[in-house]
Amino acid sequence: MAHNIEMVNGKAQMAYVGQVPWHGLGTKVPADLTPDQMLEAAGLDWTVRMVPATIKIDGENHDSGKSGLVRSTDNKIIDVVSNDWHPVQNQEAFEFFNDFVAAGDMEMHTAGSLQDGKIVWGLARVKESFELFRGDKVDSYLLFSNFHKYGFSTDVRFTPIRVVCNNTLTLSLNSQVERMAKFSHRRAFNADEAKLMIGIAADKLSKYKDMAAHLGSKKAKDEDIVEYFKRVFPVTGEGKSKKDVSKNAQLAYDVLHQQPGAEFAEGSWWQPFNAVTFLTDHELGRSQDTRLTSSWYGVNKNVKTKALELALEYADAA
Repeated sequence: MAHNIEMVNGKAQMAYVGQVPWHGLGTKVPADLTPDQMLEAAGLDWTVRMVPATIKIDGENHDSGKSGLVRSTDNKIIDVVSNDWHPVQNQEAFEFFNDFVAAGDMEMHTAGSLQDGKIVWGLARVKESFELFRGDKVDSYLLFSNFHKYGFSTDVRFTPIRVVCNNTLTLSLNSQVERMAKFSHRRAFNADEAKLMIGIAADKLSKYKDMAAHLGSKKAKDEDIVEYFKRVFPVTGEGKSKKDVSKNAQLAYDVLHQQPGAEFAEGSWWQPFNAVTFLTDHELGRSQDTRLTSSWYGVNKNVKTKALELALEYADAA
């Protein structure tokens, strides 16, 4: 089976603290690790260097104008990048967390490598959360993604996680100008600039709480729920009618009352929205690690964002 989680000598390049994370992968480590210790535990304490890439023509090597991004531990070429690329080392990226962990404002939760080292991430729990509907708790996390992959920027995102079912959502730290929470590899990484996003993350959690409370206060009619799932998971392909229901839309409807936490704000728009996040995080895809990649960086990340926007639209009209 193909893995998105990088495997080295049969071991997943991931580490986590506390309970097994929602994707069920990784090696459990003590809860008091520093960011550097988390890097080492996850097997991510390596560096990359740029090596000029050449093209052989008629037996002679010619400069291609690009460089190979080479990993220190095994000389693996992770990707080919432009010569103006600025590699961000994993240790340098994880320095983002140092001050917050030392001050007790965050604790490291998960770290790992995807796609043979192209994506290295750190997930830290922020010591803030909210609880609604007499027991439905949502914790706040920051997801820091360091891309060793051409065309992608270092990225910090706000990630609320619903405790009862470990459903996730990744949202830009700036809803109007998303790229403000990204750091291009065409200039040196600035950790101080990244830290300015922490205050925005606290504001994001407050706004997300308001969204959740609003969804939980509005009754969802069955016919509207069916239409909602059809819009979130539309039928694709030629010859399909708008009246048709896609397989994923049907699956979402099937888990509506069976998903963990279905008893919280039952009958409201909070319930179908979480049916979508539960389905994408835990049911769709070939394996746990492919679901993780899609939920954080791929198609399902966008599906969940669309699901939130549409749920709010229906709630506003209810």
